Amino acid sequence: MRRRPPRRLLGLLAAATVAFTLFSSAPTASAGPAAAPVARTAAADAQTLSTSTPVVFVHGYTGNASNWITAMSVFQLNGWSSSRLFAYEYNSYGNNVTNAQGLAAFVENVKARTGASKVAIVNHSMGGLVSQYYLKVLGGNTSVSHLASIAGANHGTTYAGACLIYTTCQQMYPGSSFIAQITSGDETPGSTKYATWYSACDGIILPYTSTRLDGADNNNVPCQTHIGYLTDTVVLGAVARFVAS
Repeated sequence: MRRRPPRRLLGLLAAATVAFTLFSSAPTASAGPAAAPVARTAAADAQTLSTSTPVVFVHGYTGNASNWITAMSVFQLNGWSSSRLFAYEYNSYGNNVTNAQGLAAFVENVKARTGASKVAIVNHSMGGLVSQYYLKVLGGNTSVSHLASIAGANHGTTYAGACLIYTTCQQMYPGSSFIAQITSGDETPGSTKYATWYSACDGIILPYTSTRLDGADNNNVPCQTHIGYLTDTVVLGAVARFVAS
């Protein structure tokens, strides 16, 4: 009579099958770039999270929608439908006031398409300036349930001194009138929940504490580079859980 494989071997084979499935299947987002395979992050908690809120991702300087491929995969693994994930693109070399106005129109379009009364915003780098101007100066906080800023240039960065020929970089430099507008008074207006992720290893946001917002849940990441955040499934998983809170 043929011997049955030991239970331990069967368990290892099953685990390997699950791992292969996670890394070989890539869910896609209808309003953004095709999602890439990523490691499972907190999927066990997905059943208890609120994932119906549409999420608008806002890239940084010289970025685009493709920056959010990994993030969209992580959000889908945490329970979001691809039809609730959107990437806003803007002109990195133009004017962040115009970019924020474009974000306002984009959010209204997302609300109309999904029937939602509010969206969540996840931004990176200069996307922090675009988002903060929208929420604070343009009153967008009434349409935003959560604001997650990943390495956001929220108080500016001296690194922008390398590109001051562009209006956006002038606005991103510490002490600019644009920075003054979004940081004076209440930095986290309205009933929106705010959170930031920042790291001493950033290298682009200088000083790295510029990302912090008074009144927000500010998370100090032990060591992550500015671009590294975009593929950091641990941080992105924490962002997804915050947005679902």
